[in-house]
Amino acid sequence: MRTQAVATDLVVRTRRVSHTGPLLDLLPAAEDVTSWVRDGEGLVGWGEAARVVTGGARRAQEASRWWSQWCRRVRVQDDVRRWGSGPVAFTSMAFADEPGTSVLVVPRVLAGRRGDVTWITEVTEPGEELTPTPTPAPVRSPVGLRYSADAHPVHRWRAAVAEAVQRIRAGELEKVVLARDLLVEAASPIDPRFVLSHLAARYPECWCFSVDGLVGATPEMLVRRRGTQISSRVLAGTTWPRDGVSPAQLAQDLLASTKDRDEHAFAVASLVAAMRTVCSQVETDDVQVLALRNVAHLATRVRGVLADPRAWVLDVAAALHPTAAVGGTPTAAAMALIVELETMERGRYAGPVGWVDASGDGELGLALRSAQLDGASARLFAGGGIVA
Repeated sequence: MRTQAVATDLVVRTRRVSHTGPLLDLLPAAEDVTSWVRDGEGLVGWGEAARVVTGGARRAQEASRWWSQWCRRVRVQDDVRRWGSGPVAFTSMAFADEPGTSVLVVPRVLAGRRGDVTWITEVTEPGEELTPTPTPAPVRSPVGLRYSADAHPVHRWRAAVAEAVQRIRAGELEKVVLARDLLVEAASPIDPRFVLSHLAARYPECWCFSVDGLVGATPEMLVRRRGTQISSRVLAGTTWPRDGVSPAQLAQDLLASTKDRDEHAFAVASLVAAMRTVCSQVETDDVQVLALRNVAHLATRVRGVLADPRAWVLDVAAALHPTAAVGGTPTAAAMALIVELETMERGRYAGPVGWVDASGDGELGLALRSAQLDGASARLFAGGGIVA
């Protein structure tokens, strides 16, 4: 575990501000922006007051322990007292135990909104002046984009899917989620605010995230913790709009699809089984259809009550990840097949991503439909669930 040295007398101050425009407009032109925004609400940040980098099977627990210790060392002045005010860290966890690194970042400045209340949180030295409410800065559009799939061409992807289907039909496993990537080069550094603002406009139902260069919009909530109340939204089973088919008929067809219902059932069952290891009560809602701009998913909300109130949101995420929605079932067989067939490192793609506050509350989604930005380069990810 690698950490950044932090003074023990830092002050975290939260104050209400009058900004009514989009939260994303407050982000400066920088590479270190952080975001967790859905339908206008959420959190954005910039700068870096502290950071921890972890890895391995206990990456989430190590980050959680470091964060709880950091929160005990700072003085807090919170004039807002809303969910997400006061000390907050953003996190993005590796998909697998190995390889991959996980990160937890404490932004130096954070803006948040719940309902009609907007606030700014800053991490400062004692006596340091607070930053005025920032004004929107111009967003740079990417230019000169060049796409390349040479590292993982289409014929290899199709062969991997075919091999996965054979393994499933042979009884080795029931489902596996395979992913592929696409490399993009631009003529100049890619502005993460451009990506975030377009995703937020096109997918208001999704959580638009940015942590340590990983930017995306996820419709899937791995775990939300508010006190002892836990909830998740699991997605599996997908269809696409078709000419001449109404949204209502599309939803009806998806609900009637044996393939998609089976795939969805695997994901729900794995989540419920994992949630029962940390919750005293677990309840599952009826299957619904979540319609987005370009796809529709089967979706189920699962709720629980924590058995141990001392378990923070990162600890709960460690118990739940990976579900069959992003890995497969049985878990061990699916994870082994992913390593064998994907021939790429996922890094933090499909891992937990989100935020945590000083009481252990927070929201962690799954880093789907995302890109890892690195200057003028971007690595785009997408995946799909494979069943027989």
